Amino acid sequence: MTEPAPHRGHFATRLGIVLATAGSSVGLGNVWRFPVETGQHGGAAFLLVYLACVVFLGVPMMTAEFIIGRRTHTDIASAYERLAPRQPWYLTGYAGMVCVTLILSYYSVVAGWILKYATDALTGQMASISDAGTYFADFSSSTWSPLLFALAFLLLTHWVILRGIQNGIERISKLLMPLLFLLMCLLAVGALTMPGAGQGLTFLLRPDFSKIDSHVVLSAMGQAFFSLSIAIGCLSTYASYFKSDVPLLKTAANVVGIDTLVAVLSGFIIFPAVFSVQGVAPDAGPGLVFVTLPSVFRTLFGGTPLLGYVFSLMFYLLLVLAALTSTISMLEEVTAFFVDRYGISRRRAATYMTLTAMLLAALCSLSFGPLASFRPFFGRGFFDAFNDVTALWIMPLSGIVLSVFVGWRLPRTLVIDELTNGHTLRLPRWLFVGFFFLIRWVAPAAIALIFLSQLLS
Repeated sequence: MTEPAPHRGHFATRLGIVLATAGSSVGLGNVWRFPVETGQHGGAAFLLVYLACVVFLGVPMMTAEFIIGRRTHTDIASAYERLAPRQPWYLTGYAGMVCVTLILSYYSVVAGWILKYATDALTGQMASISDAGTYFADFSSSTWSPLLFALAFLLLTHWVILRGIQNGIERISKLLMPLLFLLMCLLAVGALTMPGAGQGLTFLLRPDFSKIDSHVVLSAMGQAFFSLSIAIGCLSTYASYFKSDVPLLKTAANVVGIDTLVAVLSGFIIFPAVFSVQGVAPDAGPGLVFVTLPSVFRTLFGGTPLLGYVFSLMFYLLLVLAALTSTISMLEEVTAFFVDRYGISRRRAATYMTLTAMLLAALCSLSFGPLASFRPFFGRGFFDAFNDVTALWIMPLSGIVLSVFVGWRLPRTLVIDELTNGHTLRLPRWLFVGFFFLIRWVAPAAIALIFLSQLLS
């Protein structure tokens, strides 16, 4: 077992490790996509299946990424090369680099939209939006405004990365994650005072088991897989900064627990609000954040503008924080690759990648406006094509390779050595048996089902 090289840096505290890694997983998938998926797939029934998936799929897969990163203390592409020299496994590492660059590009566009709405909430403009659908369509299809907000978000991410591991990622995570939880708790308390709180909680917490079918199970598995940011290399990159005494299984369980708590808390915020306004359905879909909720806030707080101002501002600030913790991990992954592989400075590497992401983000943003009719990828624009390539192909295929590599290719003794921190941790035998069974058999089969279901749909 080795420590990270001094020039690479490392996380200073266990709390910093958990919060930073949780920040990598916690993102818009928790606060936005989870309520959408829950609303469209039966509420509490979906939640129960989702909880089982994060335990039996999320924890072992996250631990597998930790093993690769902590064992090699290098970027994800070099990690595969070191663990399996002169074998094609390293292609998965490069696929992860491409994947995370494309995700960062279109994710920053959505993050820019959220930053715009947070600005509207701060200036009080949110209360004056009469037609939320038209407002969002006009904004997202314009040329300069969404582009500038996306670039501003990338520059904010760039600033954090330049400050390094301890002074940048770890310090900002210790600030942002508690603030995110505080905002969520305040919003949840406020949501529970709304007139539809009882209906919202019933929808989220009282399961109707008749609604559980193969579609719900596949959707829950997909949400668990994508929400935890598995198989794109961010978790492995963060683990490369772990010291040798960090318990990998426990850390993965803590991170998955935080990620799941954020997702469930988002349900406590959104469903009481949605059920409080007549004519708004819990399965509002992807337009929930930008079209449905502004209308809900305006209706609920029309008689108390100050309360509506505070609630809207806290909600969109929460989304900004969730998006920022994810973009930080994505930019760090590609920055670490250029630092480790080519020996250039962190500043130069981060600058190159930020400029690349800005260029690609501009194409994604303009694909809703001036480039809307330019669809060079089999009838898809840049935004949709980047999303399809990453979510439908690279992530699930990389996930299958990851589980097979750790479960079958790596020596069992190496995996046990990492799980026990060089045999300094005493773990019960059933943990090893369970981990190898899940990573060898359950994880690849589950991810293959996700992959096939997405292609067919």
